Amino acid sequence: MTTTIPRPRRARAAAPEPTVALEAPGQLSDNDMYDRMVSAILDHRLPPGTKLVEDKLAAAFGVSRTRVRPVLVRLANEQVVTLTPNRGASIAQPTPQEALEVFEARRLLEPRLVELFIANATDADIAALRTCIDDEEAARASGDMRRAIRLSGDFHLHIAQAAGHQTLGRILRELVSRTSLILMTYSPSHAREREEATACGCREHRALIDAIRLRDAREAARLMLKHLARIETQLEFTPPAADTPDLAQLLGA
Repeated sequence: MTTTIPRPRRARAAAPEPTVALEAPGQLSDNDMYDRMVSAILDHRLPPGTKLVEDKLAAAFGVSRTRVRPVLVRLANEQVVTLTPNRGASIAQPTPQEALEVFEARRLLEPRLVELFIANATDADIAALRTCIDDEEAARASGDMRRAIRLSGDFHLHIAQAAGHQTLGRILRELVSRTSLILMTYSPSHAREREEATACGCREHRALIDAIRLRDAREAARLMLKHLARIETQLEFTPPAADTPDLAQLLGA
């Protein structure tokens, strides 16, 4: 697919300090800290551009700075965090090209994962997907779009987990984290459009479950491709046009 990449939108205002849920000091492993960072990104509590100060992260987790650094390096290797010499770490700000590459990778992986899910899934796995959708719709109805987006990602991650392919599942988890950053950066600017995009996602997820319940792997793979393509088309790579100033008013005419 050939796509013309417009210029990225301008950098946003300085992001707030990171918010990370805590446990008792000294009780967190490197994986615990990694999981909490990823969860904060998926929950949209750590938006793109957020500066990650090692001292503050260490204090939040109740560990030393040396414990935090490997976690940041791991996230940087997954392109979720950007490490800049002499400037430290920050949450990555994906470019339009990176956004398109992430969705291309997901279109390659997820049809196969849903096929494997159908081959291996139990009734409980399918019920868990239904619960994800019910919770996603409830979050959307209450106006909690942050939670709705998180639950949409959980839907895809559960398919990957129950598919039983550890390598593809690990790759998809990284891609879902990056997708969350992409949606924060390039989602439709108007609230109504964002809500409609999420509503479409719920309907598409329900259609996927219908195909899964019928064990129709070919139809499920087709619906997965259609779903991912629709999300990609919703991205806005061009910033909204600025209002034309009233020169008469500005100049006191």
